[in-house]
Amino acid sequence: MALKPGKFFRRHSFDALKTRKPNCVRSEKAEMGKSVKFEGISEELQKIIDANMDKVGARRLARDAFKDIQLSIDHCLFKMPHAGLKMKESYEVNSRGLEIFSKSWLPETSPPKAMVYFCHGYGDTCTFFVEGIARKLASYGYGVFAMDYPGFGLSEGLHGYIPSFDKLVDDVIEHYSKAKEICNLRSFLFGQSMGGAVALKVLMKQPDAWNGTVLLAPMCKIADDMVPPWLVTQILVGIAKFLPKQKLVPQQDIAELAFRDVKKREQAAYNVIAYKHKPRLQTAVELLNTTQELEKQLDKVYVPLLILHGENDRVTDPSISKALYEKASSSDKKLILYKDAYHSLLEGEPDEMILQVLGDIISWLDEHTS
Repeated sequence: MALKPGKFFRRHSFDALKTRKPNCVRSEKAEMGKSVKFEGISEELQKIIDANMDKVGARRLARDAFKDIQLSIDHCLFKMPHAGLKMKESYEVNSRGLEIFSKSWLPETSPPKAMVYFCHGYGDTCTFFVEGIARKLASYGYGVFAMDYPGFGLSEGLHGYIPSFDKLVDDVIEHYSKAKEICNLRSFLFGQSMGGAVALKVLMKQPDAWNGTVLLAPMCKIADDMVPPWLVTQILVGIAKFLPKQKLVPQQDIAELAFRDVKKREQAAYNVIAYKHKPRLQTAVELLNTTQELEKQLDKVYVPLLILHGENDRVTDPSISKALYEKASSSDKKLILYKDAYHSLLEGEPDEMILQVLGDIISWLDEHTS
């Protein structure tokens, strides 16, 4: 179904909401879940992006109002060329009755070499940094298809809530299987952080459906510093049975841990529809259980595999990427560790590192599509 914003909210003249193009957020540090004040935008636009994002209508309104500003920030991903690319956004109701947002990027003048299906990270959306990643891949001849999971970005569902990780994986399989029927080409999964766990679970459920996967700092194990002490974890697991949607799980500042480049860390605030609150209890339980399951099933990966991880990642443990490389049953596998790099290899590193990682991914895809 084609994108029809008017179905969800009245179209605003959003240009009138801007007073001047913002270049930075105000210098005060934002607390988790608190509003970030942007310089150079009107009070009305600030109210739109400060709204409660639990319901999807507020997220869709905020994205529509703020997208031109997002894509004009001084970040190398948004300098990727997109002339000659065909981009399409759509909504489609899935078998569970949830309206799922997706976007595709295709070369306009030639058939794609292959299709890359993107699985975004926790709290994220395919409408911000993924935009630049997809443009880069599409400019090298690859078709890219991405979706927002239920409860994230522009898809329906309570913001940041994962009642069942397995059902989320099934939603991804359903959506991408339909897309693959239309684009009958070699197909690769691309999983980033939590999306790496999603991609691995997809592969385990569909071992013969994919030609390979790229895993970027995959969430096969959450770093020990990110997990509450054992006793606190057990208490929270018990409370989750009665208050699954409550935002009670203690968490450090993810942007500070994930982004090495200070300027890019500040720019992460422009992802105004990202989930930035404390994790909901059931979500945290699902993520913890998923990583514990994956740790025991690393040998059940058979497809060609590219794993990329920052050596200084303090969000997902790089040691488990090494274990995945060693234990995966695939005979075609490659592990690249980046010295000094943090978690967000394609968003939060210096420009030269981001371009190097993108180059490594494109080279690997080229080797597996030639």
